[in-house]
Amino acid sequence: MASPDTLLNTLVASGDQAITLDAAMITRLTEVAGDLAVNLAIALVILIVTVFVSRWAASATRRGLSRIRGFRHDPTVLSFAVQVVRVVVLLIGFIAVLQRLGVQTTSIIAVLGAASLAVGLALQGTLSNVAAGVMLLILRPYRVGDLVSIGGNVGKVQRLDLFFTQLSDANNVKIVAPNGKVFGDFILNLSGQKTRRMELKIGVGHRSDLHAAKTALMGAATTQDLVLQDPAPWVGVTNLLPGSVEMTLAAWTRSEDYWQTRADVMQAAKEGLERAGIEMVASAPLPVPVPLDAARPQSISGGKGLRRRSNPRSASFETRRDDDPNEA
Repeated sequence: MASPDTLLNTLVASGDQAITLDAAMITRLTEVAGDLAVNLAIALVILIVTVFVSRWAASATRRGLSRIRGFRHDPTVLSFAVQVVRVVVLLIGFIAVLQRLGVQTTSIIAVLGAASLAVGLALQGTLSNVAAGVMLLILRPYRVGDLVSIGGNVGKVQRLDLFFTQLSDANNVKIVAPNGKVFGDFILNLSGQKTRRMELKIGVGHRSDLHAAKTALMGAATTQDLVLQDPAPWVGVTNLLPGSVEMTLAAWTRSEDYWQTRADVMQAAKEGLERAGIEMVASAPLPVPVPLDAARPQSISGGKGLRRRSNPRSASFETRRDDDPNEA
C-alpha cells in the first residue's frame, strides 16, 4: 500500500499536467482566434481596397479610351470596357480574399473545371448574352444614341452592357432586350446613315389631272427647307387601282430630321392638292361586289350529273350522285 506522501505527490503531478494542457489549449485557441481575427481584418481591408480600385480602374479606363480618337465619341465601347475592367478587378479581389481566409483557390478552380459542362449548360442563356454582347461590340451594328428597330420595337439605344441592350422609345418607355435575342434577330438601324428617304403613297381619282397632281406634290417637297435637293425629290404614278390612281412622292432628308420633315411634307402635299382642286382618294383597291344569286349552287342542263360550285369565281365542276336525296 502506497504511503500518503506518494499519493499526494501523484495527485499534485496530475494536477500540474492538467493545468499545463489547459494552458497550452488556451494558448492555441488564442493564437487561432488571433490569426482568424487578423485574417478577417486583412480580408475586409482587401475587399474595401478592391472596391475602390475597381472604381479607379473603371475611371482610368474611361479617361484612357476617351483620349483615343476612335473611341472618344463612342460611348458604346466606353461603357462596355468600363464594365469589363470593373468585373475583372472585383474577381481578382474576391480570389485574394478567399486566399487570405485560407480557402484553397486551386481546389476551387479544379472543381469548377470539372463542373464546367454542368455550369455551362445551366448558364447557357447568360453566357450566350455575354458572347452576343461581345459580338455586338465588335461588329457595331448600332451605337449608343442610334435609333434602331429590334424585334418590332423602335427606340434610341441608351446603353450596351454585358447582358442587355437598353432602348428608350418615343414615349420614353424603357425597353431592355437580351443581347442574345438582339444578335439573333433583324436589326434595323434607322439612323445608321446620314440621310434617309421618305416615301409617301397618295391616291387621286381617275379623272384627276395627273400633271397638276404631280406639280402639287413636287411643290410640297421642294418648298420644305429640310428636304435635300440632292438627290432631288421624285413624283410619279406607281399603280393603277380600281378606285384610284396611286402616286408616290419620294424625298430625302437628314436622318435626325426624318419624322418632322415627313409630317411637314405630308401636310404640304394635302394642302397643295386641295389648292389644285384634286381630291385625294384611298389608294387601297375597292372590294369587288358578289351577286346575291351567286352564293347558291345552280344546276346545268336539267340539274343532273354536274353542278357548279358555290364560288362564282371558280370555273370547275363537281359530280353528284343522281340518287342523292339532298339534291333538289
